Amino acid sequence: MAKVDVVMPKMGESITEGTVIVWHKQPGDTIEVDEIILEIGTDKVDTEVPSPSAGVLTEILVPEGDTVDVGTLIATIETDVDAAVVAEPSSAPPADEPTAAEKTDPAPAPQAAPAADPPPPPQPSANVSLVEVVMPKMGESIMEGTILTWHKQVGDEIEMDETLLEIATDKVDTEVPSPAEGVLNSIEVPEGETVEVGTVIARIATGEGASVVPTPSPASSDAASSKPVPASPSPSGDGAATETVMATSGETIPRHSSAGKFFSPLVRSIAEEEGVSVGELERIGGSGREGRVTKADLMAYIRNRTAAPAPKPATAPTRPAVSPTRPASPPSEDYSGDDRVEIIKMDRMRQIIAHHMSESKKTSAHVTSFAEADVTNLVKLREKNKAMFMEREGIKLTYTPFFVHAAVDALREHPILNASVDGTNIIVKKDYHVGIAVAIGKRGLVVPVIKFAGHKNIAGLAHAASDLANRARNKQLQPDDLQGGTITVTNVGSLGSIMGTPIIAQPQVAIMATGAIKKRPVVIEDPELGDVIGIRSMMYISLSYDHRIIDGAMAASFLNHFVTVIESYHPDMEV
Repeated sequence: MAKVDVVMPKMGESITEGTVIVWHKQPGDTIEVDEIILEIGTDKVDTEVPSPSAGVLTEILVPEGDTVDVGTLIATIETDVDAAVVAEPSSAPPADEPTAAEKTDPAPAPQAAPAADPPPPPQPSANVSLVEVVMPKMGESIMEGTILTWHKQVGDEIEMDETLLEIATDKVDTEVPSPAEGVLNSIEVPEGETVEVGTVIARIATGEGASVVPTPSPASSDAASSKPVPASPSPSGDGAATETVMATSGETIPRHSSAGKFFSPLVRSIAEEEGVSVGELERIGGSGREGRVTKADLMAYIRNRTAAPAPKPATAPTRPAVSPTRPASPPSEDYSGDDRVEIIKMDRMRQIIAHHMSESKKTSAHVTSFAEADVTNLVKLREKNKAMFMEREGIKLTYTPFFVHAAVDALREHPILNASVDGTNIIVKKDYHVGIAVAIGKRGLVVPVIKFAGHKNIAGLAHAASDLANRARNKQLQPDDLQGGTITVTNVGSLGSIMGTPIIAQPQVAIMATGAIKKRPVVIEDPELGDVIGIRSMMYISLSYDHRIIDGAMAASFLNHFVTVIESYHPDMEV
């Protein structure tokens, strides 16, 4: 016998414990490696835990609802299926041994035959195995994803790491590579559907002579899922496995409300702790995809609700509530019959940008200040080094690394711009994670983040910026690449704009825009000749900042420092 221990996994540096939400497998069940066996919750995220080995689940040591430290043994798996002994064997007699009733009554009265279990799914041949493809976890805060496009169809051959499908989260769209080489056996989630992280979305047949293996029909899957789930061991003896969370009010919170509104495991878990009823959850306006209630929505509701219980639905007709601070939206115009009007539906990127920018304007008091820099020496420095830099580093030398380098230098002297606002607290960040805006053709833009920009020189910043830009345009960014920024630099000059007034990327408090570099006559103060007119390369810089914590004097000082650094670059310096 070879037993494998399943322990409470560590979900992050600050996570020291986890709660067992639901067991997807019960003692005696056969499981495959990486098959989901349970779902756990922490104070940051809910996630599904895959099996570390194939075999039989022999014992569950932590029942649903219990919270234990990271590293605690929560279950055991016997890898030798023939030798597996379940911790709680069934008390039913063996099938080939007659019961006492059968011994005394050899011809019992005929009874209705029990409903037959669905036939087991067809199995692949000995040389072929099925590999499950699950919705990947794209970041700490990402709990679900949407299937955008399947690049392969059932029966198609696929290579290891070849693009299998494209998925979308509320942060980024990305392509998912195949985890194995073989034949796409089945697609479990069609395009357009949104599922939780860890959900099986496809299966790949691998091995010699791999081909499509029949899988259970939806009807048999539904029949199997409708079978009662055995109770998991519980110290109290009443721990039945459920798919709902009991609120403190005694009301059951389902995964879907009567109106079809989906509640994630994390939202249901918080609702249980805070005593939020299903009725209250249904009334919360969700900011997630398709109006789903997110953790932030629920926490905001909990903070703002009064101590009084939620009012019951009124029996008498009431007037619809209208926000006193926000007028009702005017009715949309009907252009359906106008052949001189083209109606274009926003794609996902435009919808995400629209939401984020609107929220930012509602959150921060935006103010923009401007400065002008003489970048003649910077232009000469780049022209002198760009060919050599390309040959040595293998990437183009752009102006972006110089702008980021100068911005970080200015941040060291003005740390309040490297901060965020939390209520009445100002959270000043000690590391400099600089977001750089990358245009994706004519579709829009994304803002990946150069992490620890303060630790990199010009060449290091150039490599980081080039890598992020290339992956952004090839849909290879991960959601973590778009999170954690402490300030943003956007080079609007690369698109031809001489200046811009960008909107702050929340929860940051500042964003800087560098305009197009233009040659023009400028008055130069020469110590010997006095004021003379010369042709110089000039650039405007704008800084949009959150006026709640940054005033005009601080913004002007930051811009002056940035200009000083930019103008200090010399054609003879090493890059």
